[in-house]
Amino acid sequence: MCKSRGFTLIELLVVISVVMLLIALLLPALQKARNQARAVVCQANLMQWGSILALYTEDSQGRLPRNWGDALWLFRGPFIPEGDPNRPNVFQNIRAKGIGCCPMAVRPEKQKHGGFAASASGLGVSYRVTGWEGSTFGAWEIVTPPPRFRGSYGFNDWLLGSDFDTSVPVRSRVGRGLDCQSISGRANVPALLDCIGPWYCFRDNSGPAPGSLRRGFCINRHNGLVNGLFLDWSVRRVGLKELWTLKWSVQFDTANAWTKAGGALPEDWPEWMQGFKDY
Repeated sequence: MCKSRGFTLIELLVVISVVMLLIALLLPALQKARNQARAVVCQANLMQWGSILALYTEDSQGRLPRNWGDALWLFRGPFIPEGDPNRPNVFQNIRAKGIGCCPMAVRPEKQKHGGFAASASGLGVSYRVTGWEGSTFGAWEIVTPPPRFRGSYGFNDWLLGSDFDTSVPVRSRVGRGLDCQSISGRANVPALLDCIGPWYCFRDNSGPAPGSLRRGFCINRHNGLVNGLFLDWSVRRVGLKELWTLKWSVQFDTANAWTKAGGALPEDWPEWMQGFKDY
């Protein structure tokens, strides 16, 4: 008579070891594919923001939000009813909540980072908005006034103030949103990018943050890249070192000390950035 034979303990351990090895080999590939899919969704979000900002500028004679407060209200979307004194002059009835965050940074961190605040008064409106900054993989959050709103993209701060082009007389810059239609080379002017806060002022004489500290748009959210929306409403990936070559403002020096044209060497960068592509 034939006797059925089961697995020995050694054979079972070998099978388990092979399965564990296959899982270990597949997990990085799966994680990479997941992150690539999230980066694509992030770019799709920014494309929708491009459509929103294009509509906004059409309704406001080609001008962007005139200050940080109006930019925050634009982020929040349709939470303000007609007749509310907090309602900005130009108000788009948009659904911003679903596109407010990059899929890589949808939840605010438990440990709070720096805060932000924006306020405005006059022209029939008065408001104050406050919140907490995010991180590389953490969303920033508007706390007051409620309801809370989370985001992980930030505006180019130069576009929201009066210093985008300091060659223009101050009296013609203050109190008005920037006329983006009059700007040349808009395809190289950043408008909205992956960021730890709702806005950031990128300067040509400021280098990257050392160590584990991350600053503004210079965050390793997409494997050495961030996604960005430009003033011609196009969306593309931007290398972290490439940030110093973009035209953040009219006076921004794109051949500054942190570019190849300015003489930057790979060893000049913080250790966490030295392996990224130079520009």
